[in-house]
Amino acid sequence: MPPDYLNQIKPYNIRHACPKPGKCTLLVIDMQQYFYSIAIPILGNVLSIIDACRSKGIRTIFTRHGHKNILEDGGMLAEWWGDQIDYGSKDWELNKSLTPSAADEIIDKNRYSAFHGTGLDDSLKSKKIDELIITGVMTNCCCETTARDAFVRDYRVFFVSDATATVSDELHLASLKNLAFGFSYILSTKQLCGYLS
Repeated sequence: MPPDYLNQIKPYNIRHACPKPGKCTLLVIDMQQYFYSIAIPILGNVLSIIDACRSKGIRTIFTRHGHKNILEDGGMLAEWWGDQIDYGSKDWELNKSLTPSAADEIIDKNRYSAFHGTGLDDSLKSKKIDELIITGVMTNCCCETTARDAFVRDYRVFFVSDATATVSDELHLASLKNLAFGFSYILSTKQLCGYLS
């Protein structure tokens, strides 16, 4: 049985809202081959959310993390991790189960935040989007940083507890608690899909 994250963060997850399809975009963060082992346990939930969003006309944006030359585009990530996802490599490709449609968008990035150097903010604002649903990996790095970045740009953020994942439950829960406290509405895949049904 999967962990009951919502129960474990209940003291912090005190705010509630429902996404509005006409104002919302789904972000699928870094569901790439490089993160296969971390992403596979949440893949079914992510696919369910993509389907639910498509049924309501909510656009999906997939992000891919990668570096063309880490000495030029790696910054502190290069120093911190000491390795990289090579742009264009097999590790850089999206999980094979993900099939972006013509209506979807793929954004390439080289920092934790999907907003950093990508034009995402301008693109969303041009479409009058002010809500984001966040799924993907890793909870405590790219997903959390994107959620925080979105919040300070005045987006309403819906962060899916069982459609995000990282290397340990301890780190996952720490992020969920922090995000619930100050940045995001935390909900489950079942709750989100119920709102969109």
